[in-house]
Amino acid sequence: MKTMIPLRILAISSSLLFLSYGLAKQVWPMVFMETVLLPFNIWRLAEILVLRRRLQRARDTGRDDFSALKSTAPALRLAPGQELFAKGDPPDKVYLIASGEVALPELGLRLGPGDIVGEMAFFTEAARRSSGAVCATPCIVHGVNEDGFLKLYFQDPGFGLAVMRTVTRRIAANAAAVSA
Repeated sequence: MKTMIPLRILAISSSLLFLSYGLAKQVWPMVFMETVLLPFNIWRLAEILVLRRRLQRARDTGRDDFSALKSTAPALRLAPGQELFAKGDPPDKVYLIASGEVALPELGLRLGPGDIVGEMAFFTEAARRSSGAVCATPCIVHGVNEDGFLKLYFQDPGFGLAVMRTVTRRIAANAAAVSA
């Protein structure tokens, strides 16, 4: 099988057949085993289908949604000029900008509401910040640590897809800037 869906359907079908056989022949250990396996396989198939629908919805919207960070991290109010992190710092948090603008001086970029900053350091072997981040205006940000970020990344397909789009877009922009 190339994917899990046909495999789960096959497992459900075989459980139904073995359950029928076990009941007809009164093979009680088989009946017990299939009675346990059948709901488990149905439940796992339902989980896969729900996850696929959520991922498809995230793909169809075409916009990056990092709002899941708001529910896991408290809001921090920062003044203009306040530093989120410096170039070379070890990664401690990823920040969602709720309001205001954050400047990345080494890259000459400004990020605004709805953007995340600091995620790239979690994906590099060096585990160091490639740029600093400073509040250009009064900001409200939500910061989440690496464990919380990775939990969201793996558990929420929409969030994971948005992170991958952002990382890919930023790597491509950095490569274009270097070659220019």
